Amino acid sequence: MINLSVLSVFVPTFFMVSLTPGMCMTLSMTLGMTIGVRRAMWMMLGELVGVGLVAVSAVVGVATLMLRYPEIFAAFKWLGGAYLIYLGVMMWRSKGRMAIPDASDATPSVTPLQLMVQGFVTAVANPKGWAFFIALLPPFLDAGRPMAPQLVVLVGVILTLELTCLLIYAGGGRTASRFLRRDGNVRLLNRVAGSLMMGVGVWLAIG
Repeated sequence: MINLSVLSVFVPTFFMVSLTPGMCMTLSMTLGMTIGVRRAMWMMLGELVGVGLVAVSAVVGVATLMLRYPEIFAAFKWLGGAYLIYLGVMMWRSKGRMAIPDASDATPSVTPLQLMVQGFVTAVANPKGWAFFIALLPPFLDAGRPMAPQLVVLVGVILTLELTCLLIYAGGGRTASRFLRRDGNVRLLNRVAGSLMMGVGVWLAIG
């Protein structure tokens, strides 16, 4: 398994990295603003699946294949980024499923599956996520011990920390939306959320 001394370094290291603003955290904050923390958890579920896949793949060598065929990875990034930019534009115009309707008690009608796919694509297509796991995860693994139990523990810790940070950002976005809704600024809220979404899309495409 994992020594406590290793975990004592691993946990604060990965928590601080997860807490740093990035594509997934910005997306979580945006959805917290528009659909609320509870519904944003569908996106978080997809994102956590993606993060877990990237973490395991980075260790077992799939990352090498991705680096060998960068055109496939680039196409995936651009498609994911274009989709997020499209959603951001629609939100900016107060249109589409993710925009907040004018009625103060209404919420966007985006489906759980759409949210899960959105979170998964954002996590898997993030090149900095791959680089991060390739660089930081292997040093915490002991080559003299079975790999699978170590990965289970470390990835479990990573997902727990990631979920904690996603909830923090979504909660912050929800708090901001309440202040804006209180003054009836639904259009402004849509434009703020849309701008953030477009920013994540550009970040994903060219990052």
